[in-house]
Amino acid sequence: MFSHIMIGTNDLEKAKAFYDALLGTLGVAPAFVDGHRIFYRSPTGVFSVSKPIDGQPATAPNGGTIGFACANSEQADAWHAAGLAAGGTTCEDAPGVREGASGKMYLAYLRDPDGNKLCALHRMG
Repeated sequence: MFSHIMIGTNDLEKAKAFYDALLGTLGVAPAFVDGHRIFYRSPTGVFSVSKPIDGQPATAPNGGTIGFACANSEQADAWHAAGLAAGGTTCEDAPGVREGASGKMYLAYLRDPDGNKLCALHRMG
């Protein structure tokens, strides 16, 4: 359904350091830098971070969350720990199992240095 997801940042170097560490736990190579943007490529899509083209400050969406698929709960925990170590902040409940209409999932939430809400998700059998 998606070809790519792009979010904004006010500090490209800080965003690259954060996402290189965070996405590295999922086996994604460090970002390719293209001027005012960075790109992470995987077999399932592209994630990008950009300084706003219009020159205005980047802002985090209210109510928005970007989810990253994890192979297991250990990978989600590693993702969360790497994000915290790289300057992210925890949000929502602590990483753990949640049950709902979509079934049983292991979730871990963070906010990146620009305030974007992120989630590591492992769907449990």
